[in-house]
Amino acid sequence: MGMNKNTVLAYATIIMIAVGLGMIALGAFKYDEVAGYGFGAVGIGFFAIAWVFNALKGRV
Repeated sequence: MGMNKNTVLAYATIIMIAVGLGMIALGAFKYDEVAGYGFGAVGIGFFAIAWVFNALKGRV
């Protein structure tokens, strides 16, 4: 199976969404102090980067 640029960006988007969900879950369920806000913010940042990767499919 040959991987072109769109396939690589699709896999990167899926991985970034999974990591973002994991970070938000850590912030919501494990850390109940200030560290939880940091984990949540980083998780939202992962979602933003995944959105950019998804938008780049077909354009790069």
